[in-house]
Amino acid sequence: MTAQVHERLILNGELTSLMTCPPLPLQHPRLYRRDPADVSWISGTTACWRGYIGTWEIRDGQLYLVSIEGTLGIRDGEAIHADWYSGTLVVPRGEMLNYVHMGFESTYEQELRLDIESGRVKNTTLIDNR
Repeated sequence: MTAQVHERLILNGELTSLMTCPPLPLQHPRLYRRDPADVSWISGTTACWRGYIGTWEIRDGQLYLVSIEGTLGIRDGEAIHADWYSGTLVVPRGEMLNYVHMGFESTYEQELRLDIESGRVKNTTLIDNR
């Protein structure tokens, strides 16, 4: 598998990236599929098997899906509280120490791990990989 394009995360007002892809509830009434002809820029690359790039935000201790580029979109453009998501978000920090041409396996100087439960941040941990 090719190394994958990161999702985006707005954290403390700063745009960063995610080495995690929170799943999307495809039956959510505010999500829709775009015409594949309109998004050939993303569907034609092996660097984004999921077919979209989501922008997420941590706001007031909660996770929101702010926007999506690619094969999916958000109706009305308003952020969606990601109450369906429970898991760990991994935010790379610093320089890349080791590139791995597979998924999100590359290693960075640090990883910020955000434990999310039903769309709410429960814990944060900073891991130093140096």
